Amino acid sequence: MPVYDYVVIGGGTAGSVIASRLTEDPDVTVAVIEGGPSDIDRDDVLTLRRWLGLLGGDLDYGYTTTEQPRGNSHILHSRAKVLGGCSSHNTLISFKPLPGDWDEWAEAGAEGWDHASMDPYFDKLRNNIVPVHEKDRNAIARDFVEAAQKAIGVPRVEGFNKEPFHEGVGFLDLAYHPENNKRSSASVAYLHPHIEAGDRPNLTLMLETWAYRLELEGNRAKGVHVRTKDGAEILVEAAREVLVCAGAVDSPRLLLHSGIGPKADLEALGIPVVHDLPGVGENLLDHPESVIVWETDGPIPDNSAMDSDAALFVRRDPGSRGPDLMFHFYQIPFTDNPERLGYEKPEHGVSMTPNIPKSRSRGRIYLTSADPEVKPALDFRYFTDEDDYDAQTLVDGIRIAREIAGTAPLAGWLKREVCPGPEITSDEELSEYARKVAHTVYHPAGTCRMGSAQDETAVVDPQLRIRGLEGIRIADASVFPTMFAVNPMIGVLMVGEKCAELLADASGERADR
Repeated sequence: MPVYDYVVIGGGTAGSVIASRLTEDPDVTVAVIEGGPSDIDRDDVLTLRRWLGLLGGDLDYGYTTTEQPRGNSHILHSRAKVLGGCSSHNTLISFKPLPGDWDEWAEAGAEGWDHASMDPYFDKLRNNIVPVHEKDRNAIARDFVEAAQKAIGVPRVEGFNKEPFHEGVGFLDLAYHPENNKRSSASVAYLHPHIEAGDRPNLTLMLETWAYRLELEGNRAKGVHVRTKDGAEILVEAAREVLVCAGAVDSPRLLLHSGIGPKADLEALGIPVVHDLPGVGENLLDHPESVIVWETDGPIPDNSAMDSDAALFVRRDPGSRGPDLMFHFYQIPFTDNPERLGYEKPEHGVSMTPNIPKSRSRGRIYLTSADPEVKPALDFRYFTDEDDYDAQTLVDGIRIAREIAGTAPLAGWLKREVCPGPEITSDEELSEYARKVAHTVYHPAGTCRMGSAQDETAVVDPQLRIRGLEGIRIADASVFPTMFAVNPMIGVLMVGEKCAELLADASGERADR
């Protein structure tokens, strides 16, 4: 069986960072297990504006949700099946997490993950993070920014990463190359240079290879059982450590199928219990959002980076640490879910999507079968929070969106409100609509939550080590104790950078970078 110093399971956002950093030392060998193909020379992947075409395709694991009595039960939770992971699949919106986001982690028991400790990792990132280029700033998006300033009095922000903010509207920062609309994903920034140059013989990429069960020897992780592209089943061993970077769905899935998780759940499925760890799969977080759609008087100019280039943040509660309501502004009519309720997609239109930065509902991921081929159940428990905060956030968002839509210069573009429609006005009606057409912005997190070493409900400690096991860590969005108020991709890259540093510290070979 092949043996490497480190085995990285998942060549996605964090995994790409960790593999690249570890192999800076020529004496360290690393294998990356990635279920999907390479993204090199894949224009369908590398061209940022083609992101919508990836959803539901052959590069998507395509998870669904369980029945959601108070929400939308028909959401496709896309998870990327390609090198670079979701950074090869998403819109590459790039926010440095806000100070309060990191400090919340530290208060939840993640010592060393406070803002002061984490902020320097942002400057280590290799991605080309830049504001949406002037040539990509669509005229209607510019008018949305101006109308939001006028309607609700928020400041215009030029460069959301320049300093922390509580509210504001402006064009986003993206990890892309404006000259050709190509991605600066985790794989492009951290792996492509070495793959193309052939200068990392100590890096082995095992593509289209599926990891289905961890191998433990006592309480130490020995490696992972994989199925290769040609169907061979082998054990890939790690001399030093196994790094699980498969994401908020597949990291807990792999642990559960390896007998690591809640004892009663595993026994009920006939999975031998290797390590009773009750937190695996719990604390499922997301950024749910709803949508309001307007028909425009005619076609919209075609220039754009990725059709959702501007955003708005509002702080309704002056006591909150950061924004508590967000909007993406789509330069397209985003009607996939409203159409299910009978709404029709206009030929030309735009959308605003009120989003819950700090959702209070918590879900869980669990297995329904001992067969690793059977997808896990994702129960996000949308809109089940006790005080109905989440649903009220969307109601407030629709009302604010309507104010902006009625304000010049944006109002001059808009012909009519398509959905929910101007006749829907009461809180009850707006809540019902908002919940039924709610969707995700593909930010699942929290299912292998980090906490203090004494926290029995935590899955990993602040060094990202799985509690009670040796030689294995998790580094991806699953370790989030709480959700960032902003899009989390940059935070996941920073988790990868910190993990690589923790590994270097542990091996006593940390380079002076």
